[in-house]
Amino acid sequence: QVQLVESGGGLVQAGGSLRLSCKASGGTFSRAHMAWFRQAPGKEREFVAAVSWSISNTNYADSVKGRFTISRDNAKNTVNLEMNSLKPEDTAVYYCAVGRLTYDWWGQGTQVTVSS
Repeated sequence: QVQLVESGGGLVQAGGSLRLSCKASGGTFSRAHMAWFRQAPGKEREFVAAVSWSISNTNYADSVKGRFTISRDNAKNTVNLEMNSLKPEDTAVYYCAVGRLTYDWWGQGTQVTVSS
């Protein structure tokens, strides 16, 4: 059974940094894309960043470009999100997702709160 477990969320002041990690288990993920999404209170879930299975391609939402960096370690089945220059509007529950054609597996989410 596939399981994704996120960690690294917390409370940080505006301008600070956090690093999120997601560990995947129970499957083979070397050919799967990995991504981060987030959902703020009262808003729909939105895409944040993704990295291809080959690690050669990354994509970012415009709102986080230049501030966030996604990376993955295929040997460890992990995907990370380095978040710098955090803003109050980055406050949300962050979810990692894994899949090939679609994101079929999701983690339970980790809360990120950025205070002004």
